[in-house]
Amino acid sequence: MSVYLLLFIEFFKIGLFAIGGGLATLPFLYDLAQAYPHWLDAGTIVDMVAVAEATPGPIGVNMATYVGFHVAGIPGALTATGALVLPSVIIIILIAKFLMSFHQSPYVITVFSGLRPVVTALIFLAGLEVFQVAVLNLPAFAATGNVQDLFVWKAVILFGVLLYATNRFPRHPVFYIALSAAAGVIFRF
Repeated sequence: MSVYLLLFIEFFKIGLFAIGGGLATLPFLYDLAQAYPHWLDAGTIVDMVAVAEATPGPIGVNMATYVGFHVAGIPGALTATGALVLPSVIIIILIAKFLMSFHQSPYVITVFSGLRPVVTALIFLAGLEVFQVAVLNLPAFAATGNVQDLFVWKAVILFGVLLYATNRFPRHPVFYIALSAAAGVIFRF
C-alpha cells in the first residue's frame, strides 16, 4: 500500500471520529504512534502540540500537516491535511442540507447533548497524555524507584510559575505561549 494512501486512510479515520477539535485528535494520534512508530512517537506528539498551539490555525490540521510532511514531504502533508478535514467537509454539507429541517428535533438535540461528555473525556485524556510525557519521567522512575526521578522538575517548576502568573497577571494567551516557548529554548526542555 502506498504511503499516501496509508496517510489518507489513517487521517480520514482521525478526522471522522475526533469530534471536538484538535485536542480531541490526540488519543487517535497516540494510537497512530503505536501503529506506525517510524512516523512519530509520544515525545513528538507533545512537541507537535506545543508547536501547533503556538502557530496560527487549527491544532489538528497543524498536527496532520506535520506528520504528513515528516512521513512523505509536501505531498504527504497535503494528503494528511486533506484527509483530516474531508470528513468535516462532508458532514457539514450533509448537515447544511438536511439538519435545518430537523434542528428542533428532540433526537438531534439528544445526540448533540450526548456528544458533549464524549468530547470532554477525549480532551481530558489528551491532557493526561501530554502531562504524562511532559512532566513525568516514568522510565527513570521505573529504573531507580526514586520518587525524585518521577518528575521532570524543570517542567514542574515552569508549570507552577505559569499557573501562578496566569492567575495573578492575566494576559492574552499568546503572551504565555510565547513566554513558554522562550523558556523551553532558554532552559533546553
